[in-house]
Amino acid sequence: MSREIIAILRGIQPDEAVAITDALIHAGITKIEVPLNSPNPFDSITRMIAHAGDRALIGAGTVLTVEAVDQLARLGAGMVVSPDANPDVISATKRHGMLSYPGVLTPTEAFAALRAGADGLKFFPAFKLGLDGFKALSAVLPQATRTYAVGGVGPADFVNWISAGITGFGLGSNIYQPGHTADEVAKAADQIVAAYDTATK
Repeated sequence: MSREIIAILRGIQPDEAVAITDALIHAGITKIEVPLNSPNPFDSITRMIAHAGDRALIGAGTVLTVEAVDQLARLGAGMVVSPDANPDVISATKRHGMLSYPGVLTPTEAFAALRAGADGLKFFPAFKLGLDGFKALSAVLPQATRTYAVGGVGPADFVNWISAGITGFGLGSNIYQPGHTADEVAKAADQIVAAYDTATK
């Protein structure tokens, strides 16, 4: 089962990347993002792809430039996530055959991202948009649009957001915080997967 959960590993260190990747995959989370404002993020991503690129979709977050997209493509990353909807970044991502998930909050940003070729929309910060805001905005989006709630949304919120029509979630501090061990990540991931599976039944 491919769950629509993106694990956001902000602050991860390269020497812990493989063990934490294994913990996530074992729990059932196979979409993994290393934000580029983490320590040595390209090193972590390289190690994760070499170890588990055939078992997980591994990419980067906080991607702000075309140059970063090009570097990710050379590493074999499969996904580019951004906090904004830069059409140049989206277009470069798609030229390289990677999945593009830009951050949006307004209808203007959402449609600009889709026109540029985005595969899905990251609503960030989702807690500021809220369920009512998301419902209103999603009513005007193309029906097949993939949407992800990121920022201030956790397992306790899954049922309500899924009922509102969200596709999935990006989770950061709920899954990983700097200093957490692979065992701690595994425990958190198991709880998140259980909540997700219950909410999507």
